Amino acid sequence: MKFVLANWGSRGEVEPFAALGRELVHRGHGVHLVVAPDMVPFAQSAGPQAVAYGPTVQAVIGPHHDYFTLLFSKPWRGQELNRLMHELADPIEQCREEAGNTLMSLAEDADLILTGMNYEGIAANVAEYHDIPLATLQIFPLRANGRLVPFLPAPAGRALMAAAEYMTWRGHRVADDAQRLELGLPKSTGHWTERIAERGAMEIQAYDAVCYPGLAGDWAKWNSHSPPQRPFVGALTLELAAEDDDDVASWIAGGTPPIFFGFGSMPVGSFGDMVAMIARACAQLGERALIGASTTDSGSVPQFDHVKVAGAMNYVQIFPACRAVVHHGGAGTTNAGLRAGRPTLITWMLPDQACWGSRVKKLKVGTGRRFVGTTEKTLVSDLRTILAPEYLTRAEQLAARMIKPADSVAAAADLIEKFALSRRG
Repeated sequence: MKFVLANWGSRGEVEPFAALGRELVHRGHGVHLVVAPDMVPFAQSAGPQAVAYGPTVQAVIGPHHDYFTLLFSKPWRGQELNRLMHELADPIEQCREEAGNTLMSLAEDADLILTGMNYEGIAANVAEYHDIPLATLQIFPLRANGRLVPFLPAPAGRALMAAAEYMTWRGHRVADDAQRLELGLPKSTGHWTERIAERGAMEIQAYDAVCYPGLAGDWAKWNSHSPPQRPFVGALTLELAAEDDDDVASWIAGGTPPIFFGFGSMPVGSFGDMVAMIARACAQLGERALIGASTTDSGSVPQFDHVKVAGAMNYVQIFPACRAVVHHGGAGTTNAGLRAGRPTLITWMLPDQACWGSRVKKLKVGTGRRFVGTTEKTLVSDLRTILAPEYLTRAEQLAARMIKPADSVAAAADLIEKFALSRRG
């Protein structure tokens, strides 16, 4: 069979698709992985054929970060917020037609399209035009539900997400209808998520149901038939070995288990100042620190005997040897830490990261704090909290209930194969 796996975004958003694509290639299928131009080399390294669409991630990530930093700190600065919103949204919108043309070409003889949050509506229209099955892959509960927003009662949280969906549709309606008109499809009467559900798409939940108690019950109606419409498979990861793994493992073995610190692709200002603050905080607690710097030049950072700064590393190998993990709250890093049974501190910058910060707090396996509100004093306090023995006990208990990485990828591939076959004429 031929599968088109399309998801524009950073590595954290692309890796689940790459992991599934690699498994489908191993099973003998043809796979095109459609990603941002600067993600093509990474996607290709997983095995599928990689195709570019949309702008580069680097063209968007800076304004994206700046917009939400300003929104959460000075929401009254409307003019500046509007400028930043255009800076992050315009490159994506300007590539909308090109993205649609790329998917139209690839989907012509495909058995299924799998898409993620970005350009989801475009992929849905293409699948509808070609009359082929559509599946989505979601790394957190994206559809309206009462479990994602932790500070609201379930009905209010569900209503807030539904309202956000409506506003998103209103903002994209003109472009959405233009594409549908060009394809000879009827105008939209609601958000594309409604059309996705009405067409019976499979919406794979690439995270663990145990991380969102009650959600599986709320969505039972979607999973009451075969194949299920919203199956939970757990997080999908490539578990790639990295050049620094052996060196990092040797350093860990040479002393007490360290606390891991990492920030993914998020900008942190002065990396040297950040390392110095982490070093001081850990010194107060008598802890060692392992700092991931996979996207940062670490050549000129200050040196400390109890701190190691390393490049990319395999979290599956490294996290179990750490005392705790501190990071930005990306879905991939969060799930890796939870699967390792380590207490977590999330210093978040973006809304989805804030949700993960609230999630680990609600599960009582960690806590969260805005990155810009993190100081040496708060860091020491938060680390004392998550290093308490009861946090480790609860984290280990949660990890024992989570789906193993290999099982997650196999389950997702099984579902995609069965769904594609079930929709053949």
